[in-house]
Formats: sequence, C-alpha cells, structure tokens
Amino acid sequence: MAKRVAIVGTGQTFHKSHRPDVNGQELINEAVQRALADTNLKIKDIDAILIGNMDHFEGINYVDCWSVDGSGGIMKPVIKITTGGTTGASLAIGGYHMVGSGMFEKVLVIGWEKNSESDTTGAITTAFDPIWDRQVFAGAISGLAAEAQAYMARYGASDRDGARVSVRDRKHAMNNPHAQLRKEVSLEDVLASPMLADPIRLLDVCPRSDGACAVIMASEDVAGRICPNPDWLWGTAARHSYAYLGDADYGRLTSMEKCAREIFKKAGIREPRKEIDVIEMYQPYSFAGLIWIEDMGIVGHGEAPRYVWDGNTDMNGELPINPSGGVISCNPIGATGLIRCAEAALQVMGKAEARQVPDVHFAVSTGFGGCWWTDMLLHGKKKPN
Repeated sequence: MAKRVAIVGTGQTFHKSHRPDVNGQELINEAVQRALADTNLKIKDIDAILIGNMDHFEGINYVDCWSVDGSGGIMKPVIKITTGGTTGASLAIGGYHMVGSGMFEKVLVIGWEKNSESDTTGAITTAFDPIWDRQVFAGAISGLAAEAQAYMARYGASDRDGARVSVRDRKHAMNNPHAQLRKEVSLEDVLASPMLADPIRLLDVCPRSDGACAVIMASEDVAGRICPNPDWLWGTAARHSYAYLGDADYGRLTSMEKCAREIFKKAGIREPRKEIDVIEMYQPYSFAGLIWIEDMGIVGHGEAPRYVWDGNTDMNGELPINPSGGVISCNPIGATGLIRCAEAALQVMGKAEARQVPDVHFAVSTGFGGCWWTDMLLHGKKKPN
C-alpha cells in the first residue's frame, strides 16, 4: 500500500574547498552520523540506503559498494543514483518513492563529493555527445553564460541585476555555519571580480566544495514517533528533457517551468508567490536567480530583476530564496541538490536556527544539472491529503 512520506532528520558536513583530513568514506560518515543523531536512530534502524555523487569526477565507480563502511550499508539494500548536477535531488526523489511504495519504513539518502580530487570541467565536458556537443562546449560556465546572454538580450537585464542575486545569497550564507563561503560582498565587489565568460564574473558563480549531506525519510506509520514536526513531502517532479545542448531554449529553463506546473497542480497551489514561504533553489550562478524564478511562475517573464531589487527574495522579504546561502556559497555537486532538500526540510521543521524563515508552511527545493534538467520537491508542514 502506498504511504505518505516525511523527512524526519538531516545531517551535513561543514563544507570546505578541501578536506584532506578525510577520505570519501569518512566524509560520507560525518553526514550519516549527524543525520542519525538528529533522529536518535541507529544505523540498524535504517531499512535501505540511496547514495550518489558525480562518480566520474573522482574517477571512482561503484560508490554503492566501496562506501559501505561510511554509509552503513553492510547487509542492507543499497542503490546508487547519478544524474549529473541533479544527483542530490534525484536521490531525494528516489528516497521518496522507495518509502512511498510501502517497501521500506526508513530510508537513508546520501549525497557527497570531493571536488578537490577532481577535474570538474573536464568531467562535465566528457558527459556530452562526442560528435555534436563536446568539441564546442567549454564547460558549465560557458553554457550558463550563453543562457545569461540570451536572457539579457530578450528582456534587457543587466550585469548589475545578476550581481544583486549574488549579493543576496552571499549575505544569507553568513547565517549558515555549513556554508563554505561566508563573506558578504557588495555590488561593486561582484562587478569588479574577474570576468570568466561574459557576463559571468568570478563572484557570480559557485565554488567547488568537499562535502556530504544525509537525509532520513520515513513513512507515515513511524514518522511522528521519530520527529515531533516532520517535513511532509507533498510531491516530486523531474524533467530530464534534453539530450543535446542545442535542444535548450536559451534564456529560459523550460524544464523548471514543466516541473513547477506539475508539482503545484498536485498540491493545488494556484498562486505560488503567495502560497510558498521559502525556496531553496539549485542556483549555480547569479542570473539563474532571475531566469528560473520566472520559469517557476513566481513572477512573469522579464519581471524578476525588479522583484529581486525590491528585496522580495531577501530574508525578510515576501518570498525568501536560499536562506542557506545557496549553491553560490557551497557546492559539493553530488550533494548539492540534497542540501537544498535538507535546508527546505529544516525550514518546515523550524530547525534552521539563524537562517530560519518565520512560520513556513510550504517550501520548494530544486535540483539542476545534466543538459538543462530540473528536479523539484514540495515540502509541507501538514500531512498531505
């Protein structure tokens, strides 16, 4: 019988640019132990484990096998999920369906990455078609720059509009002890930072991080006994729509639009700007904070710059976005989408401490990656009907 699903606990490492003090197993175990402590569970209480990372980054395959001393997966069902940048969010969606199926009561979901041991750009480039895409794709930053240029041409946005998003998220990160980058910047700082690929500058983009995140999901039969205020998952959506770079509609993220339509319909949300209280968005660079909230339906196309400039997405605004500091402040890629999920859960459970948004009833978390793919989860304080 299908079951309703809740997040009952989370755990994260304190993410850094380089963790030479631990290997992959030990990094994973830090997040696992914190999630178990958060729920007062022991590893023997866990029924199954999902784990994932960008395994071609580290050059080590079969993380589901070699990591068991860190994940606790000995003599348990262990499943590996790897979907590029969306890996962390795909893991969360997988955990939701495993518990929701009724096969497992308690599932441990783990995302991790040691980017310091990888060639990120080289690995991303080789993920694309060797004939049509690889020879002309210079990595993630160039692709994102093309999206930003298209948006600017279409709606007249400026580099200052993008910089405003970076200023917001970096300020929010000051409240998050897990964030790698915790330093406020000004508009002038962003605009004076080195140009990487026009219009993207160094302070417009995310770092490369070493880190891990773990989330424990439980069925409605046991969630209330584990956690007094669970984060109930109201629905998930995934759009891994494109295979080639030329398929994308640059200047828009149509996969985000389709995910949002599906998930809001499931929950009966008609006015997301008024009904959602916080968004944790997988936003690897500043202009995504403009383009993608339009595609989500928060504001109309071309309206995001004004909405952001007016402070609506700041911590005390109408709809705070990335109270954690987001991806611009921390990016262990295989964990990044799961961190968004964990941070949204903390908001709903009222456990986000200095980064807590008051009175959160609905939160959205997203994942981004692959060839302009989007994953999305809707989190709620009340159990869904």
